[in-house]
Amino acid sequence: MEKKFIVVAGGVMSGVGKGVATASIGKILQEYGYKTTAIKIDPYINIDAGTLRPTEHGEVWVTSDGGEIDQDLGNYERFLGQEIPKVNNITTGQIYKTLIEKERRGDFLGKTVQFIPHVPNEIKKRILEAGNDFDIILIEIGGTIGDYENIPFLFAVKSLERDYGEGNFVYVLITYLPIPSHINEMKTKPTQTAIRLLTESGIFPDIILCRAKEPLDDVRRNRIEEYANIKKEFIISAPDIKKTIYSIPLNFEKEDLGLKILNKLSLKPLKFPDWSKWRSLVEGIENPKKEIKIAIVGKYLDIGNYILKDSYISINEALTHASAHFSVGLDIDWIDAKSFERHPETIEILKRYKGIIVPGGFGESGVEGKMMAIKFARENNIPYLGLCYGLQLAIIEFARNVCNMENAHTTEVMKETKYPVIDIMDEQKDVKQKGGTMRLGSYACVLKENTKIFNLYSKLGRFEMDKLKYLTEKNKGNCNGEFVISEKHRHRYEVNPEFIKELESKGLVFSGYHERKDGTRLMEFIEIPDNKFFIGTQSHPEFTSSLQHPSPLFYGFVEACSD
Repeated sequence: MEKKFIVVAGGVMSGVGKGVATASIGKILQEYGYKTTAIKIDPYINIDAGTLRPTEHGEVWVTSDGGEIDQDLGNYERFLGQEIPKVNNITTGQIYKTLIEKERRGDFLGKTVQFIPHVPNEIKKRILEAGNDFDIILIEIGGTIGDYENIPFLFAVKSLERDYGEGNFVYVLITYLPIPSHINEMKTKPTQTAIRLLTESGIFPDIILCRAKEPLDDVRRNRIEEYANIKKEFIISAPDIKKTIYSIPLNFEKEDLGLKILNKLSLKPLKFPDWSKWRSLVEGIENPKKEIKIAIVGKYLDIGNYILKDSYISINEALTHASAHFSVGLDIDWIDAKSFERHPETIEILKRYKGIIVPGGFGESGVEGKMMAIKFARENNIPYLGLCYGLQLAIIEFARNVCNMENAHTTEVMKETKYPVIDIMDEQKDVKQKGGTMRLGSYACVLKENTKIFNLYSKLGRFEMDKLKYLTEKNKGNCNGEFVISEKHRHRYEVNPEFIKELESKGLVFSGYHERKDGTRLMEFIEIPDNKFFIGTQSHPEFTSSLQHPSPLFYGFVEACSD
């Protein structure tokens, strides 16, 4: 079949939910039997999101092939249940870097390199490469219509439409309808302005998704219909969701959005959707049988006077996936680790929680506060899950307080520590370029039998599901056998092999490892068998969790917290 394209753009303001809407549309079309993928275009000049501050840009998503990507790709993977490679994220920086490198090599044979045709052609080339094996390609254009940075990408997709034909394109505009408190009336004028700005690029929306606090009423729908000359059946209400983003595809389908898009693309359903399992899990989130309190002790939370949970959005989603399978509601408190350092007596507040998570991070800020929380969880037998830095700090805490290694630390924070239980590997020591040089992407891991980690991965069928097909030979290492899984990574520092035996002698179990081609073993999982649930991982299992296939570690954590 001919390739089909759906372009998703946003109007009025950023943060209106383009990523979740794109993912939801992809999931719907997938349910109708089509091979669907999604591409995120980011207009910033950075090459990728790896060097951006989480409190400003949100979480950095990691792809299996080692990309440090915008968090919207995480939504694509969570909804579509498939790997999205790093080529599916296109930035302005990538485009201009490639063109300049080609020009320096002489690839243009003396031609003048100009905005037209070279920039749009490079954008089109990347879109087609990313969508090569798929029936329908969703293209989400970051930012807001009217931004100068968007112009090259809007021009490129319009050019792509000329190449493939108008009938193979659908344009979706996601807009926001504010309800000013002083008049308490939903206003359509910003949406009208967004439509006008989009038409200035030669693009007329086929479908408008109307984001607002409340559902769209007939008065507003009629007004948009008159202004935009678009039939009201293609003006879709998208009110704020109360509980979970996973209800969005179900809400869209109430207005037959999938069939409307297929009709505009001259496609018929290859199969009819079966939403029964999805709906059951959404029901488990929206109407849980009981509720438990969880504490996430982190670092990237504050920016000015605001608290930003987007820094750890994948952890929140992985917890949601696990809780749906137990019909348990999670009341999550996000605690700034630095508050424990300033006021040590406040550590006692952790008694009120059924579980504690310490997520990933970098640097020394909040480190001692995080270790105070870890020690409290270990000594009070509160379920604990440590992710990446959360594993490293758990090992440091154990070394200090159980193995009597005074001032044990990571050399990331204390270079001259007598007990460098966490240290940087030799190949990382001379790294000058920070972007894209960490241990990134999916790595194979051999699990130790008869451990809690092993039992969780076995219970959720991850040995069967994980075929390691996305791994390079380097990332597979020497990990062979039937008990091999893979998880995504993003870090520089590792467990120091010199201290493993001593830590094990005091009761810490290393329940999984990655073996490199040179025979070096990198520890991937720890657990304390005598505790109800005390587990750490060097990886980021939150990046391989989805609603229908939750992460084994988050599944086990929620299960332990629910007992």
